[in-house]
Amino acid sequence: MLDSLDGGASSEGSHGAIGSLTAAQRLKEQSNTLNSARRRYGILARILFGSLDLVYGKPRTLSKFRVLELVARVPYQSWEQVAYIAITHVSDRVSMARRIHDRVLEARQQQDNEQWHLLLLEELIDGEGIKESFLLYTVLPQIISFIYYQVSVLLYVIRPSLSYRLNADFEDHAEHEYMTMVTEHPDWETRPFHSQFASEYGHYQSLADLFRQIGYDERMHKLESESRMKEPRFR
Repeated sequence: MLDSLDGGASSEGSHGAIGSLTAAQRLKEQSNTLNSARRRYGILARILFGSLDLVYGKPRTLSKFRVLELVARVPYQSWEQVAYIAITHVSDRVSMARRIHDRVLEARQQQDNEQWHLLLLEELIDGEGIKESFLLYTVLPQIISFIYYQVSVLLYVIRPSLSYRLNADFEDHAEHEYMTMVTEHPDWETRPFHSQFASEYGHYQSLADLFRQIGYDERMHKLESESRMKEPRFR
């Protein structure tokens, strides 16, 4: 549960966001992101980002970020599934099974966080009356997600660090894109944030403040994947 801080997320049910930053701290974290270099993306990540730009355009739109969030949940779903399978093979080794179960809970929490991002974007898109192509924004993202799921599983089976690296690339890209998008919309600094999901994800001073938090969440996912790259499949 997050602590209640001035300008930050409310402590009441605000477990959707990561951390308990104030608005000033989120502004500082945005600056840190914009002043930091992006990861050196691997070939698979570059293909993914290039394909998304080709289909949805390079401009940072709410609809494009909704597609990103649909895809963002996939690695965590794949790791959770692999972990469940692993548990069946070590069920007679209680300590190992427990550690794998803890990894399942971690993946699920990250997946849930990405789900909140998706719900918030869908709410904003609906509130602004943005019309989206069913083929481009419903059917195609499902196809991309299916392919990404298979790739994530395959990489994990071959070598877990490969799957974690791809996710770290994806989350790093999302972090920088969200923080950059905020700079492109100065009007968001004074636009109040109202949402039916505020009690779960948190209360924020403005729309800009919300997206800074989402960008920060993505950084935390990236750092978690980077730390997992250095570990064996299950310890």
